[in-house]
Order: sequence, then C-alpha cells, then structure tokens
Amino acid sequence: MHADRHADRVVPPTGHTAWLTLFTAGAMTFLAVFALALSLASGRLADRWADALARTATIRIAAPPDQMEVQIRAVLDVLATTPGVASARALTDDEQRALLEPWFGPDLPVESLPVPRLVELIEEDDGYDAEGLRQRLAAEAPGAVLDDHTRWRRPLVIAAGRLRLLGWASILLIGGTMAAMITLAANASLAANAQVIKVLRLVGARDAYIVRAFVRRFTLRALAGAAAGALAGMIGVALLPSADAAGGFLTGLGFTGAGWLLPLLLPPLAALVAFLATRTAAFRKLKELT
Repeated sequence: MHADRHADRVVPPTGHTAWLTLFTAGAMTFLAVFALALSLASGRLADRWADALARTATIRIAAPPDQMEVQIRAVLDVLATTPGVASARALTDDEQRALLEPWFGPDLPVESLPVPRLVELIEEDDGYDAEGLRQRLAAEAPGAVLDDHTRWRRPLVIAAGRLRLLGWASILLIGGTMAAMITLAANASLAANAQVIKVLRLVGARDAYIVRAFVRRFTLRALAGAAAGALAGMIGVALLPSADAAGGFLTGLGFTGAGWLLPLLLPPLAALVAFLATRTAAFRKLKELT
C-alpha cells in the first residue's frame, strides 16, 4: 500500500500535460458552477412564476363609460360571493397607467380613453371554479372576461423548465469535454514516457502498477484544478449583481442556503472523471506499447 501511494513518483512529470490537466479541470469546473447556478435558479424562477400567477387572476371589463361603474360593482359583488376567492379589487387609474407605461409612455390619459378596466382577484389555497365564475360573470356582467393567466403561466413555466434542462445538459457536456481533454493529456504523457514504461516493465513492474502511477498523478491534478475552479466560480456567482442593482433581470440567479454546498461536489466529480478517463487511456496505451 505504501508503494501504491507513491506510485506516481516513478513517472517523471511532464510540464505541458500537467498544466493542461490543471487548466482544463479548473476552467470546466468554473463553467460548471455557473451552469449549476443557472439550472437551480431557473427551477426557483419556474416555481415562483407558477405560484405567483396561479394565485392571481384578472377580470377585464369592457363597457360604455356610463355603465362602467355599474359593471365593476357587479363584478365585485359576484367575486365577493364566489367560494375560493380571497380578495378582489378594481385597479386604479394610476395602476393601469403604470401597466401601460412601458408601451405608451407615462402621459397616457387613461381616464379619457376607452381602456378596459381591470379587477384583480387573489384566490385561496383551495382555488375557485373558473368555469363557474365565467358563467356567473356572463350572466351578471356581460362585459367582463376572466383571465386566469393560464396562457401566460404555461409558457413561462415551460421556458424555465427548458432552461433548467439546458443547465443540466451543459454540465454533462462540460464533464464530457473534461474527460476528452484529460484523455488527450494522459495519452500525451504516456507517449512522452514510453521509455520509462519500457524500463519499468524490464524491472518487473506490472501494467496495473504503471497505470496507478499515471492515474494518481492525473487524478490529483484534476482535483486541484477543479477545486480552484469551483472556488473561483463560487466567488463569481457571489459577485453577481443583486436583483435591485440589475433591475430585476438577474433575480434569483445564484445559490441560496444549502445550495452553496453543491459546487463543493464538483471537484470530487472532476477527480472521478479524471480517474476513469486516465485509467481507460492508460490501459489502452499500454496495450499499444506492448
């Protein structure tokens, strides 16, 4: 066991393969941290969007100006007696102006335009009967249309789910790229040390011993590089702008709570990838040198 622990010392270090392994493991792990952060953040965003939109709905009221207040009152009365509706209120002119401002500017005269009035409702945990509510609105407030945000919620949740899948797929591609690069580095190191391998065989070293020498060296290099890459990636994620500073664009991007421990799993995984890639490459190369 003592000899196995120091088996890598019989292999002379080769500079370019050492740096290639360290750099590849570090760079790929750095990218994997951001891919992991993206995947987890997209999952949280999907849950938040689904929850926020699922608990709210909007009723759009289109009626002549002289009947608008009557229609609004009728809608509010219907909602007040609808099981599953926690609260309901009509949006003010200022609130509707704020909703339209991104498209029409801040000076839109909402009060003088035939803009439909909006009533916002918040449902209880058990929800409400949307179809039954539509029928009641059609009977008591013909100008009212219920929008339960289904057509908005579904694309958002699907998009976030695909973004999460893209993050996991990126991690798999990063792992495959790391394995390929480390395999190339291991092959180069084995080829560069062909004479050393021949001498080791002459003195009775078995192929398994030689393989352990290369595997240990490349696994430790990959572990060291991946640890540095994971640390740099975590620092980079921590330095991302907050939601306020980024205007909400980066809301939720990053790790939260125990999620900060997940990047710490990447260096051992990188070492495992290096172990498997180097072991496979070493046995294959030794057969070629036989």
